[in-house]
Amino acid sequence: MNAPRARPLGQDADDLDVEEALALVKDPRGASGPRHGHGTPAVPAPTSEGESRPHAPDSAKGKGDGHRATPWPQARTTAERAARSVPRRAPVSVPLDAALGLVLAAPLAALTDLPSFDTSAMDGYAVAGPGPWDLREERVLAGHAKPEPLIDGEAVRIATGARIPQDATAVLRSEHGRLDDKGRLHATREAVHGQDIRPRGQECRSGDQLLPDGTVVTPAVLGLAAAAGYDTLTVIPRPRAEVLVLGDELLTEGLPQEGLIRDALGPMLPPWLRSLGAEVLAVRRLGDDAKALHKAITRSDADLIVTTGGTASGPVDHVHPTLSRIGAQLLVDGVKVRPGHPMVLARTKENQHLVGLPGNPLAAVSGLLTLAEPLLRVLAGRSAPEPYTLPLGDAVHGHPYDTRLIPVVVRADRAVPLHYNGPAMLRGIAASDALAVVPPGGARAGQELELLDLPWALAGMGNA
Repeated sequence: MNAPRARPLGQDADDLDVEEALALVKDPRGASGPRHGHGTPAVPAPTSEGESRPHAPDSAKGKGDGHRATPWPQARTTAERAARSVPRRAPVSVPLDAALGLVLAAPLAALTDLPSFDTSAMDGYAVAGPGPWDLREERVLAGHAKPEPLIDGEAVRIATGARIPQDATAVLRSEHGRLDDKGRLHATREAVHGQDIRPRGQECRSGDQLLPDGTVVTPAVLGLAAAAGYDTLTVIPRPRAEVLVLGDELLTEGLPQEGLIRDALGPMLPPWLRSLGAEVLAVRRLGDDAKALHKAITRSDADLIVTTGGTASGPVDHVHPTLSRIGAQLLVDGVKVRPGHPMVLARTKENQHLVGLPGNPLAAVSGLLTLAEPLLRVLAGRSAPEPYTLPLGDAVHGHPYDTRLIPVVVRADRAVPLHYNGPAMLRGIAASDALAVVPPGGARAGQELELLDLPWALAGMGNA
């Protein structure tokens, strides 16, 4: 069975917006379709063949150049390469409670033997030699001073984690011992030599490498570091991000009214960027103000500036003119992906990049995962996740020339596509587990597709 082709215009309006619709009828060669920031289409210009297609901004490719979007896989590779060109910031030492989600800049070596002394693995009795045993009155508890040595035929009650008395030969679990009427301890099961004793250095010896550099600090890593005697960890500092929200039409509270809409990206982007390993320095609402945008970009100390909307060539789309004005190097100007086609990646300084996201919410998510995720991952020192695929639960229509990213849920080892996946919609992504990468032309039910996991549960999501 052939993969399904793109949907005809007018069908399933929740799945196609103006951008996709125009692309279907005006872009037979696979060049960039109309670009938009806040829903404003680019102005078409007649070609030599008489058809219309949008102008590329002069700031993007130079006057007279026809704009060609970057293939989606290449755009992600470009973002990774851009991050690798940035001089790496010096490692920092942070307390354990500030290290979650960061990446080790040096191997984690044991500062002591673990355990650092012989300890009891169970509540019960430390015994010496064969039984029965005379039971001492005292108890040996965790955290107490070194207990008195035992002699053959003696036993003492002991708690889990307590230091084993010298010359003890085994620990008899509480449920495996009984006392006779004379107070002597008898084993109901044989006490094997060394039983339920954790010997010193069982887990590691001082100086052993516990974890290599490049390891992401998870809660378990924090526990291991603490057990090994660490108060601080040497880590790669978080890349710093700043969010610039553009658009005069955006409300920060209340219901949409009188042509104004609620800003969805301002609340969504900061925690998403944190989940990708970034420290969010600020969220600035600039409206459609070219001077304010220029000032915000040139004065930012962030490693990554993220803008929302304004990436097209309309009268209030100021991203490209501003990048041109400051002499930024445009690395990606549009990507062959739907939604999110008019995304931008630029180098604004030697150690700073800008990712321009489309204004539509799901298109902005596409831009985050296409450009911001690989860039921040490399800056944060994280390894690329292993790609994986799952078969589709249902057929998915595709764009004729571009990759599509659609929200899916994983059910019984299948990726089930969700509705409400248009560029302006968040309903589908809010319920999804991942985004499926749909090749041009679409995919049939049962076809294996690559999935991009959503980083809801990554360590460091709540850290600033």
